[in-house]
Amino acid sequence: MKTKKQHKNIFKDHLLNFKQIKMKKIIVLAAVLFTSFSALFAQDENLVKGTWINSDKDVKVEIYKSGDKYFGKIVWASNLYEADGNTLRKDTKNSNESLKNRTLLNMVILTGYSYDDGEWTGGEIYDPKSGKTYKSKMKFSGKNLEIRGYVGIFSKTTTWTKA
Repeated sequence: MKTKKQHKNIFKDHLLNFKQIKMKKIIVLAAVLFTSFSALFAQDENLVKGTWINSDKDVKVEIYKSGDKYFGKIVWASNLYEADGNTLRKDTKNSNESLKNRTLLNMVILTGYSYDDGEWTGGEIYDPKSGKTYKSKMKFSGKNLEIRGYVGIFSKTTTWTKA
């Protein structure tokens, strides 16, 4: 028969073993949670990728990543063709003569955005309706994408929805 002291030592050993197992489980759980949150935040910057419809609902833009920058090109528009129905419309409003002959379809209108803390900054947006380019940044507002263009101290925000 075991003595009281032996029972106490066995209990201490089991308790110590239980604490070690519990600590290992906590460490593993913490590592899994850290990895999951890291992956979740790493994906945030790519949530902007995909096809978006502008606020006027007359243009769809595909946002994609090339290298470490984000860009967007026109993939559909309600008025892509001239009156003949066959000829693609050109960038006629562009102030740069050498660019006036390019077609609107697949025209890159968002250029050079970098992801930083929940926003895509340092980019430019080109407006083929006016032929003007604006410095801009993008961020999410709920499920929508807000794009803010700047001219000096003035700015305008447009809201795009996922196509």
